[in-house]
Amino acid sequence: MIQAAMRLVWMRAAAIWVAAPAWVSTWVLTWILLATDASAQPQRLSPADPQPKAEALQAGLAVRYAFPNSVKWLREAEGWRRYDPKPGTPLVGFDYPDSVPGEPVLTTNRPENVIAFIEGYIRFDTPGIWRIEFHSNDGLRVNIGGVEVYKHDGRHVCETLGWTEFEVPQAGWYPVQATYFQRLNTACLMMRWAEPGGKMRWTRTDVYGH
Repeated sequence: MIQAAMRLVWMRAAAIWVAAPAWVSTWVLTWILLATDASAQPQRLSPADPQPKAEALQAGLAVRYAFPNSVKWLREAEGWRRYDPKPGTPLVGFDYPDSVPGEPVLTTNRPENVIAFIEGYIRFDTPGIWRIEFHSNDGLRVNIGGVEVYKHDGRHVCETLGWTEFEVPQAGWYPVQATYFQRLNTACLMMRWAEPGGKMRWTRTDVYGH
């Protein structure tokens, strides 16, 4: 998420650079270099402690649902935790491509105005620096291993803000918590990643458990 944000910073700074006096341009460049250096180190994810036994886990991710009349922002969605959201059929994972209008959202029987509170584990098979990316329609916040790895607020089409690098210190299971909402028409919720030295791929469903 930091890398994606820095790409936006560079784009905005370029516009300032063109129009600003020399002393302002120098100040902007200094600030960017400092910010880039601070964000150079990927954040470290924390594995589950204790590690769950694979045989004790069920496939997929646990989910609880709320069904408001309307939802437009993550802060609104997260406020529905207090209203006792109802358990739903577990998700296969972050693996729900863009739907068509009228199709149920995730594992609900509702086509619109759905909030999902998602929990479980995801398994990383190799330690090292991983790239992580999500696609959503609409809002999504994801926490893995105690770190917010992705946030895309508001209403939007099925899209991504891009990948971010994170350090996975050891192979194993990492806790996952996510808040997702869909308002109107279509919906999607997907995840891609790249292991150290590998290419970006859609995550397999066998890496999720709850």
